Amino acid sequence: MGGMPVRRVRVRGPSMSPALGDGDTVVAVKRRPRVGDVVLVTWELRPGQVSVKRAVRREGAGWHVEGDNPFASTDSRTLGPARVHAVVTFRLWPRPGRLRPPGP
Repeated sequence: MGGMPVRRVRVRGPSMSPALGDGDTVVAVKRRPRVGDVVLVTWELRPGQVSVKRAVRREGAGWHVEGDNPFASTDSRTLGPARVHAVVTFRLWPRPGRLRPPGP
């Protein structure tokens, strides 16, 4: 993942719908996550794969993260705690703006 303080990332797949869609481009900033943040993560079970998920709770040395779309997400429910590398703060494309917390 490297030590870059800011990254531009393209979202792949429907796991974060409706907050983020396939092909959205977002900005991720290296900072401590909080519950509810959208985060950039990796798992030991999937080396090399970087995913965008929502931080649900601290779990041991990592975070329990889930996709906003439970029917299209492989996340901590299957893979266990994730390592958080950055917090997604802003969508650049197609609808620029700050990310909003999940709705009811």
